[in-house]
Amino acid sequence: MRLRTLALPFLALAAVPAAAQTAPPISEATLKDVTKELSSDAYEGRAPGTAGEEKTVAYLAKRFAAAGLTPGNRGSWYQDVPLVEITAQNVSPLTFSGAGAPIALAYGPQMVIGTHRIQPHIAVKDSPVVFVGYGITAPEKGWDDYAGVDVRGKTVLILVNDPDWQQPDVGGLFNGRAMTYYGRWTYKYEEAARHGAAAAIIVHQTEPAAYGWNVVQSSWTGAQQLADSKDGGAGESAAIGWIQHDAAQRLFAQADQSFDTLAAAAKRKGFRAVALKGVTASVSFDNAIRKHMSRNVVGVLPGKTRPDEYILYSAHWDHLGHCEAAPDGDDICNGAIDNATGTAALVALAEANAKAGAPARSQIFLAVTGEESGLLGSEYYAANPLYPLAKTVAGVNMDALSMAGPAKNVVVIGKGKSDLDGWLDRALATQGRVASVEPTPEKGFYYRSDHFSFAKRGVPMVYFEGGDDLVNGGRAAGKAAAEDYEAHRYHGPKDEYDPAWDWTGVVRDVQLYYTLGRSLADSDAWPNWVAGDEFRAIRDKSRAPSTPAAPSAK
Repeated sequence: MRLRTLALPFLALAAVPAAAQTAPPISEATLKDVTKELSSDAYEGRAPGTAGEEKTVAYLAKRFAAAGLTPGNRGSWYQDVPLVEITAQNVSPLTFSGAGAPIALAYGPQMVIGTHRIQPHIAVKDSPVVFVGYGITAPEKGWDDYAGVDVRGKTVLILVNDPDWQQPDVGGLFNGRAMTYYGRWTYKYEEAARHGAAAAIIVHQTEPAAYGWNVVQSSWTGAQQLADSKDGGAGESAAIGWIQHDAAQRLFAQADQSFDTLAAAAKRKGFRAVALKGVTASVSFDNAIRKHMSRNVVGVLPGKTRPDEYILYSAHWDHLGHCEAAPDGDDICNGAIDNATGTAALVALAEANAKAGAPARSQIFLAVTGEESGLLGSEYYAANPLYPLAKTVAGVNMDALSMAGPAKNVVVIGKGKSDLDGWLDRALATQGRVASVEPTPEKGFYYRSDHFSFAKRGVPMVYFEGGDDLVNGGRAAGKAAAEDYEAHRYHGPKDEYDPAWDWTGVVRDVQLYYTLGRSLADSDAWPNWVAGDEFRAIRDKSRAPSTPAAPSAK
């Protein structure tokens, strides 16, 4: 018989949060049922703007209602999120000419390409190529990879992650192994556009990117979702994408440069961009464009004494839809773990909180769209909140719950940033568990899930993952499970529901989400970011004025 629980240390009753003392059980049946349903082939991978979305949001509204929530948007379960679906078609090879024989990279196996411009045809022709290192402009750090170079109309080649990602601690200029936002690919494209680059291409390397080329290929091919914009993305680079590492090495060698040498130089302060003399880039593709309205699903459990103060639970319901097929022909990226599990937890938490009765503060249950396309749904809600962010006390985000089994710890993304660490520690104490720092901070998970949309606007958010110190097998088993998921299922067709999964660890983690959120909902405390944190000043400013409590009509 498998170990189903961890032995709990003796704790004085006063040390145990009231929410833990009275918590109703988390329904394992709900977790299983919702995960199995949402990740079935009938939902076609839950891509926004598809029949899979229609089924998903209707199902979630039904489950929220059955759980005992009320509609969160003036009688509606939905918040409209305007999106644009762009599908690249007739993609030419990305061709580099001018130094030896042309290097023509094929779409999919060697390069991926797309655009944030909403226009039917993209053509970059004979664009001079410049290597801009990590593509970072950070005045506060005295760092500017674009200093002394004009890249307007040119193609920039960029390294992924931060310059000091290989340093063993957080003492570097860019926090060492702990990725900053400057290391995220989203930032790289934003900065290239600000400098007028015609095309921005990131060189893929598995370790600093934190995933293999298979993830890039499955995520960047097929229909892509963008936030709709009034100017149609006119200020964006015409083309953005990735190329394989070996292709970059060949290209640099033909231009009488060493990729490895220049990449090493780019790690040092004072690096200056290097033009690949005589090399130009060309690529073209058509875009099938479809504007559509996607939806966040919002339910509320109104508070009984302070209903105009809010605790937020969030999870993204979307995944990749149809994607690059597996060898067996399966082309549905079902997203069972990512993130049918987190969405199932949202439903289970709604049930548990409703059964416990209304807390003092209101609780918002928010299932967002478009996370896989760049946090689009959470970003839209945070920019157009149904409930004021200044009145949103704190939040808990759930993304890709671990099916590795029960663990002695949880891994906190962004540990040490806010007062919420103490709240989580007290909840963990009820299970005899501890909070650990993330073992792979270089992967930049803090900027890769929906909590970031709220954190950057000042709302303290907790985001933790299932523990990596497993009851059965310890850290070695936890590491092996994480690596196996990343290599064989993450953002691929084999992230499917498995009837043999052991849900023990997930149930315990969701119980933590309950205890944490419920304790906050019954408290009158206002957690904040720690002194000196990047989001502290934003929160202090947002809390200063009086903010109306009623939801806006969005």
